[in-house]
Amino acid sequence: MKGFAKLSLVVSFFLLFSSQAVASDSYFGNASEKFVSGIANAATGFIELPKNIILTSKNEGPLYGVTIGTAMGIMHSIGRTLVGVLDAATFFIPTKPSVNPPFIWQDFSRETTY
Repeated sequence: MKGFAKLSLVVSFFLLFSSQAVASDSYFGNASEKFVSGIANAATGFIELPKNIILTSKNEGPLYGVTIGTAMGIMHSIGRTLVGVLDAATFFIPTKPSVNPPFIWQDFSRETTY
C-alpha cells in the first residue's frame, strides 16, 4: 500500500506540471504566462525606442518620427521595462500580463498600451 501511495504522488506531480495543465486556463498557466512575459519585457523593453520611431515616422512623417517618436520610444521603453519587472515580481497573482501586446515581437506594427 505504501508503494501505491508513492506511485500516486509521483503520477499526480507529473500530471500537475504537464503541458496540458500549464497551458490551460489555470492558476499555473496564468502565473507562468505572467512571469515569462514579465521577464521578457524587462529584458527587451529597450526595443520600444526604435519601434516607436519607425511607427511614428510611418504614420506622421520622418521629422515627427525622429522627435516625437524618440520621446515616445523612451517613455514606452521605461514603461515596458518597469511593467515587466512588476509582472515578474507579482506573477503569483495570476492575472493577464499588463502590457498589450504581451511581447515586443508580437504585432510589431501596433502601438503599445498598458
